[in-house]
Amino acid sequence: MRQAIVMFGTLGLALSAGGAMAEEAPEYSPYLGEAHPMHLLWGDTHVHSSFSMDANVMGNTRLDPGDAYRFARGETVTANSGQPVRLDRPLDFLVVSDHAEYMGVLPKLRAEDPLLLADPNGKRIFEALTGDPEAARAIMDELIGSLAANKPIFENQAAKQDIWSEITTLADRYNQPGVFTALIGFEWTSMPGGDNLHRVVIYADDADKAGQMIPVSAFDGDRPEDLWAFMGKYEAGTGGRILAIPHNGNISNGRMFPGEDSNGEPIGQAYAVNRARWEPLVEVTQIKGDGETHPFLSPDDEFADFETWDKGNLALAGMTPKQPDMLKHEYARSALKAGLELEAKTGVNPFKFGMIGSTDAHTSLATAAENNFWGKAVLVEPGTPRTNETFIKSAAGKDSDIIAWQQVASGYAGVWATSNTRDSIFEAMERREVYATTGSRIQLRFFGGWRYAQEDVLGPDSVFAGYQKGVPMGGDLPPRPTEGDESPGFLIMALKDPFGAHLERVQIVKGWLDGQGESHEKVYDVAVAENSGSTVNVQEATYTNTVGRSQFTSFWKDPDFNPAERAFYYVRVIEIPTPRWTAYDVARLGTEIIPEATMVVQDRAYTSPIWYTPARARGASSSEKAPVRLGKNLSLE
Repeated sequence: MRQAIVMFGTLGLALSAGGAMAEEAPEYSPYLGEAHPMHLLWGDTHVHSSFSMDANVMGNTRLDPGDAYRFARGETVTANSGQPVRLDRPLDFLVVSDHAEYMGVLPKLRAEDPLLLADPNGKRIFEALTGDPEAARAIMDELIGSLAANKPIFENQAAKQDIWSEITTLADRYNQPGVFTALIGFEWTSMPGGDNLHRVVIYADDADKAGQMIPVSAFDGDRPEDLWAFMGKYEAGTGGRILAIPHNGNISNGRMFPGEDSNGEPIGQAYAVNRARWEPLVEVTQIKGDGETHPFLSPDDEFADFETWDKGNLALAGMTPKQPDMLKHEYARSALKAGLELEAKTGVNPFKFGMIGSTDAHTSLATAAENNFWGKAVLVEPGTPRTNETFIKSAAGKDSDIIAWQQVASGYAGVWATSNTRDSIFEAMERREVYATTGSRIQLRFFGGWRYAQEDVLGPDSVFAGYQKGVPMGGDLPPRPTEGDESPGFLIMALKDPFGAHLERVQIVKGWLDGQGESHEKVYDVAVAENSGSTVNVQEATYTNTVGRSQFTSFWKDPDFNPAERAFYYVRVIEIPTPRWTAYDVARLGTEIIPEATMVVQDRAYTSPIWYTPARARGASSSEKAPVRLGKNLSLE
């Protein structure tokens, strides 16, 4: 009888849904109706297939965008070296970002496409590719050199649309909402004089929209402003959504985060608005070096000199050597500081970006872990002499060359999303609720606000407290309460890669602008493992998790907070020492390596920042206004 009453009562509640009885009933589930991003998705936004000219000439002639998607989602493919390869832990999403310049042309030429062979230059390229190795090398140099000179040696408009249609259709074919997301994208490859200004461009859209406009290339205009104009035209013409992600400022020779626009004029509000609008993220770590900071810029940061590439640019005749005054315009931390300075002058922060990692692999294989690194290109895949050979030649002489062992096993993008779909991932990128790792899958949350307390990070619902009382990574702190002199509080939750190394420490990096308009930085150790040190056996490429900690949960308040100063905060998490990919090559393949090669690494993660703006500066901007598309956490103040 009691069971019948319960059943009747339940039925009665169901029948009265929408009536007075249902409206007055208390909620049993406290988080009903909330849609916080609870899915941590792992991906690579920067992989090149055989459709990229440089990848193809360097040996990736077989693995097209479809193969890249299949590998990323966990299928076995056969590498160009003939080895079967499979990712031990599949990714959740992938962007195949083939270069817009000569996109897809070389595979079609190799297949003897009659339309392309009818062009004299197309036939010349085909004959070189199918001739002796020296001829192939010469045509590669000519093709790459044309990028630096911004003068294409081959253009075929009719072929471009067919190739782009094939690329977008392949992405739609491999896109499986809720299982694996294939985002449509390309790389805009501007490199005037060899200075890297590259951007990966990502669409939220399917082939029906993205396929309507052929991607802009640097041959159409090599200034970032030219790219942004294309992006604006795309959104206006299709109703779609698009964003761009700069990468490798470290080889831009001071041009990635400039103080001037492309016309040499000081950055004004119009430039700042457009850059903030179209470039909400920066790829801060990848195979060609880490871009968080540099020891010259951060001399008090003991972890600043990490996988540093600081010798020059990408000039074909030999990279142009780096000058010290270029560095501040190349690294993410110094750019974030410059953004505060420019915001104080123009009312808009052009460098208000989140941070992700990706690989820039030209093998079609998205591998970033130290123990599973497949290299930048087919020429340096496992089993090749990929440690001691010259990787990039310097015009300053052999001592300034980049050697192949200096490739970096990096990185991945961690995205906090509501679901594994194009819309959800793109929106997370827009609001900058993303972070970078150098290959490990460290799980990381970061919140900032004014009402947090120690118990918020210790409770079972700490993530909900983070969202309800503050903002996540990528956000702006809300206005400071008027009462008291509170400093902001931050919640940090870091968990080791479940198949990786323990964590050694959690840090907050703060940058701020003082009353004289000068920017500063400071690194705070929020938590450090009591037992740290190295357990690495280099000869055997092993380590143990007998030091460090599996997780850190921390509440931190800024002890040096000044309510009158603009500031940003981001988290850096550092693992215990582990074998670097070079050590795995020696242990597994018997590779010989020069003594100065690095064999141990401390992989890490960087969150997107959280920004603070003083009350007096909120809403203060010049009269020059421009329409701005805002993500959830973006604001033009």
